[in-house]
Amino acid sequence: NTSCFNFREVTSSGGGRHKLSFHAYGLAVDLNPLYNPYVKKGKILPQSAKPYANRKNANPYRIDHDDLAYQLFTSHGFTWGGDWKSLKDYQHFEKK
Repeated sequence: NTSCFNFREVTSSGGGRHKLSFHAYGLAVDLNPLYNPYVKKGKILPQSAKPYANRKNANPYRIDHDDLAYQLFTSHGFTWGGDWKSLKDYQHFEKK
């Protein structure tokens, strides 16, 4: 399961204010969200991805720095949500 263009809003880090997601501009892609979940303060999305949130566990679909998807996207100027500090969005690549 992969998604790219998706017209949606996100809430700013300060809360309240909304802006368009990078997906709304076609500048972001999410790859295999079940195996590469969004993790923030113990919240895991999708919820069914909980077994895959621990990135030390073996998973043939896990995106990490050695993965071909990571290498291809980052070599073309995309950033990876797995490198973010405040949360981890292992499925997410975006181009700024």
